[in-house]
Amino acid sequence: MKYQDAIDFLFPLHRFGMKPGLERVLKLLDAVGEPQRRLGQVVHIAGTNGKGAVASSLAAICCAGGYRTGLYTSPHLLSYTERIRINGDMISESRVAEYCSVLESTVTEGNATFFEATTAIAFMYFCEMQAEISVIETGMGGRLDATNVVDPDHVIIPSISEDHTIWLGDTIGEIAAEKAAIIKKGASVYTAVEDPEALEIILDRADAVGARVRVLQESAECIVHGAGVGTLEFSLEAPGLSMKNLVAPVTGDFHASNLSLAVLAASEIGMDESAIRQGLLSMRRFGYRARLERISRQPDVLLDVSHNPAGVEKSVHTLCAMRGAYRNVVVLLGLVRDKEAGRIVRHLKTMTSHIITVDLLTERGMTAAELGDLCREEGAEVTVAATVREALDIIECTVEKDDLVLITGSFYLAGEVLGLMGC
Repeated sequence: MKYQDAIDFLFPLHRFGMKPGLERVLKLLDAVGEPQRRLGQVVHIAGTNGKGAVASSLAAICCAGGYRTGLYTSPHLLSYTERIRINGDMISESRVAEYCSVLESTVTEGNATFFEATTAIAFMYFCEMQAEISVIETGMGGRLDATNVVDPDHVIIPSISEDHTIWLGDTIGEIAAEKAAIIKKGASVYTAVEDPEALEIILDRADAVGARVRVLQESAECIVHGAGVGTLEFSLEAPGLSMKNLVAPVTGDFHASNLSLAVLAASEIGMDESAIRQGLLSMRRFGYRARLERISRQPDVLLDVSHNPAGVEKSVHTLCAMRGAYRNVVVLLGLVRDKEAGRIVRHLKTMTSHIITVDLLTERGMTAAELGDLCREEGAEVTVAATVREALDIIECTVEKDDLVLITGSFYLAGEVLGLMGC
């Protein structure tokens, strides 16, 4: 099987949609020798927002510390191979093809989903490459997520808010219970969750299985010294740990809590200060992109994959602090249907009144016209673009050098923009 044949095999599996449950992925892994049992130290990450920052920074730190480190994240922006990395390097196309050939019959017979097949490929690769540390991000939720077949040494839950309510539940408590289910016996747990109900559920789960929890706001002090576009400087103080003036290439002071969790976990794993500093600086090489990432200047164009109200609110709060540096702000927005679009638009309106809406390259997406109507109902000035290319042309013709353009709402949108702009 060639790589394109593998992609042609994998991507139609999306037709099965989301099918929570572990039976199918366990069948795939059983067929290839249970690689999930041979992944080195396992760090399992769940949460509503912040998973990507935690995963990329921690993997970068462990690699800088000399460990062969696997990193499994989702979704991808431009290439499927972005999802699966060793020491920051993406899996080769030939390996994807090889593993698909091995898994093809079992995937077909068991009606496995795209994410289940991809999870099996990641674990096969990490096992074959003899990863010493595997950093694994859940796809959605936790309890029935395909990644929840691992026995983690460390669990990180950066945040919990409402998202994927169709699958995870309508309340914070229900969502927290789904995500906390990745906590297993003996694991070290790190969380920055502040909602009392959600935090209580995490603590109860940890107590029930004999896991130790470090709550960031209770066990450490994080001090932000400076936050600009593409740079964050902070210090972290905790028992036995004092890290002054850490620097990371991220936008937004809200990332300080995410990166602090990664530093706490890395320290317990055994990483020294040099590895932590070097890893934070190199986290973009580990796939951390499109989180308020500046992809163009004059005007500043920021690409952001925030796609739920809590994530968008944090991005808007960050940019409002920088609002005085810009003449005007324009938002390019695309959303899938299961998001709380009204709340997202209301957050965006605190920063700008001009929103350009676009279709997404997925059947799950709201049409630009539908999203435009919703934006108008919220009192925004709207331009509906037929394509992302047309939206970018509108931006090029209408914005000034001292404006700010925020492109947000979806990984699908971010990936298409990066492809069109050649970034």
